[in-house]
Amino acid sequence: MREIRKSLRVAGYRRGGGARGPGGWTLAIALCGALALAGAAEAGRGASAGRAAAPGGAESPAGAGTGAAALDWERWRAGLESALAARGFRGASLSVLVVERGSGALRFSRSPSRALVPASAQKLLVALAALDAFGPAHRFITQVRAPAPPDANGRVAALFVRGGGDASLTSEQWWRLAADLRALGVSHIEGDVLLDDSHFDGARWLPDWQPVSARAYHAPVGALSANYGAFRVVAAPGPAPGAPAVVRVDPPIPYLRLENAARTARRGARSAVSVSRRAGVGFERVMVGGSVALGGEPKQVWRSVGNPLGYAGAVLRWQLEANGIRVAGRVRRGAAPASAALLLDFEGFPLRRSVELALKYSNNMMTESLLKSLAVAGAPGEAAGAQGAPGNARGNVPGAQGNWERGLRALRARLLALGVPLQGARLRDGSGLSRKNRVSAQTLVAVLRAADARFGIGPELLAALPMAASDGTLRERALAASQRLRAKTGSLEGVSALAGFARIAPGAGESGGRDVVFAILANGFKNGDLEAARAMDRFAEALAGAR
Repeated sequence: MREIRKSLRVAGYRRGGGARGPGGWTLAIALCGALALAGAAEAGRGASAGRAAAPGGAESPAGAGTGAAALDWERWRAGLESALAARGFRGASLSVLVVERGSGALRFSRSPSRALVPASAQKLLVALAALDAFGPAHRFITQVRAPAPPDANGRVAALFVRGGGDASLTSEQWWRLAADLRALGVSHIEGDVLLDDSHFDGARWLPDWQPVSARAYHAPVGALSANYGAFRVVAAPGPAPGAPAVVRVDPPIPYLRLENAARTARRGARSAVSVSRRAGVGFERVMVGGSVALGGEPKQVWRSVGNPLGYAGAVLRWQLEANGIRVAGRVRRGAAPASAALLLDFEGFPLRRSVELALKYSNNMMTESLLKSLAVAGAPGEAAGAQGAPGNARGNVPGAQGNWERGLRALRARLLALGVPLQGARLRDGSGLSRKNRVSAQTLVAVLRAADARFGIGPELLAALPMAASDGTLRERALAASQRLRAKTGSLEGVSALAGFARIAPGAGESGGRDVVFAILANGFKNGDLEAARAMDRFAEALAGAR
């Protein structure tokens, strides 16, 4: 239980990494898809040998494949059957498929075409489509304009900032943008800073996600954002029992107004800190309660903001002033006139990093932003024109705005063009937060194989997957499969999923082992979420030949 709970804590803020700026921290990933780990159940016996549908609908005998005799496949399959009979999977509906990585030869299956709720394994679909549409090196652009270039004294009358859907902008990145403006000669903004997030529509949350909480995994989606739409609260004990706890909000901006009711508890007491937020006019109130034990470690809590545009504007103003750029006016919503002069096309991190954040740390807000960007790029061929091939930096569909409906249409069209079978699939969002999503193991395996077959994007997707016992959402899971399994996790209450690549431990006389592509979905298990996570880890370890 300790390992499972600790593995969930990787998806928050962390120090180090980004460009330096005031605060000196990097916001890591807002918490993954709904972090209520699910409990699964002992599945009944199913056909793991014989014939079953392979990806794309073809049938393949279980014993097929080059050099099959080098591994004891029967023993290996028996290990998978035993893992599926675990208490954690009892009562679950299962969809399982394992094929050889190179040949696609079927090695194990159980209801592979059954469409189930995938939770965050859904993110694999968006990752593949985004890499295909834009390319791993693509950078989303945040554009900065002014009524005219800065004068000899570094003054501009106003500043216009238009978001291009870059969800990877942290406080450090905003500091870098401000430093670039300073290098261009800007030192004083005499009027307002106007923010434009019309690249996406105004919908921040999908109705399927209701009720939306203030937890970091429910961060709002916008075309202009900061820190993945989340902030951190750190509460440390005061000097004596009964004294106010020492509370800091990160980033330390006036937009986040702290109300601290947390106290210091006696030494050895259990620490419990609560954090809620409430919208104000031009700010958000952060209310902290509970207690921290005297002499205890500081408690960290992450929460989402309610207004991503207001939050991004506050972070920008903070970093402008940190770079010596004075802002005389307000920060507010507004668009640049056509006559405004371009000062800066600020390029964010490459798309490969966004995909890594989405997959390795299961960042919901990042994935939904990529889905809305797919809406702007359009379906394959839709954005072709004088500017170049579809999906390049300037190849967006003219007049298109990022929204969920159009993004899902573009996602489906691009997956079908890549040869991914979508029979029985129901796509409602990009992150997997919606319980109305339905995807089969067959579809997930086809997504992974489609990426793997394309030299230009396959390595990026593989590297973005969490590694068992090493990093991301698998950092302290499937310990016995260390160095032999990379996979995307998925967890909602009553839902558990895992899909990726594994290397089976080599058999007698075999030097390197055998690589397989796999997906397993479990819905409706009866013995709780933590038991299901344990059962999923046991399956992963058996898959890698470690059990």
